[in-house]
Formats: sequence, C-alpha cells, structure tokens
Amino acid sequence: MPLARISLARGKSREYLRALSEELHAALVESFEVPQDDMFQLIHQHDPDEMVFDPHYMDVDRSADAVFIMLATGRPRSTQTKLRFYRTLADRLAVRPGIRPDDIMVVISSSQRDEWSFGKGLAQLLSEA
Repeated sequence: MPLARISLARGKSREYLRALSEELHAALVESFEVPQDDMFQLIHQHDPDEMVFDPHYMDVDRSADAVFIMLATGRPRSTQTKLRFYRTLADRLAVRPGIRPDDIMVVISSSQRDEWSFGKGLAQLLSEA
C-alpha cells in the first residue's frame, strides 16, 4: 500500500508521465511485494527553481531530468527487497520512459497500520490485524 510522491521538472508529456507511473507501479508489484490493484501516486511537476539538489551528491551524475520518488509504506520491507526494488525500478525506467539511472532518487519511509486511513474516516488496516 505505498503512497508514491513523484517529483520532476515541469514539461514532460502525458505519455512520459503515464510511462513513469506505469513502470513505477510494475516495479512495486514485481519486486516490492505490492498487490496489482494497490496503486496510489501523486505526480508533482516543478519549475526549475523549485527543484534544488546537488547534481553530484554520493558520486551520482544527476541532470535537470532528475526524478525524486518518495514512498510511504505501511509495513517495512527487508533490505534485500528494497535493493531488488531499486534495481528493478532503475532498469524499467531506463527502458520506458527513458530515464537515466543516475536521475532516479528513491526514499522509502515506513509507518504503522494505525497511521493510514483509505477513506470513510476508518483505519482499514487495523481490521486486518
């Protein structure tokens, strides 16, 4: 049940955004233990002066096409699962829509079951415990 916040520079086509969304979701399903119908994404496009980052931090060569993905997840995943997801995501996005692996940054944050409400004023995950 990750909630993905995707931030990137303004101006990409609808097809590019759709491909980014679809490939992120495919990588989550394939390698991050997410069900197929569990898809929640927010895409934020920013003007150039609204994206401030070091293009070479951690020996990475980021361009103006950098994409930042923040995942809020319910249950924690193992380190091995996260590493598999990072690789799968980079491989998929390199093919479609054509994002360089150096331009993909991911941050994952986990939370507790009672910190999610999917609507109706309920904490639906508590009933699954």
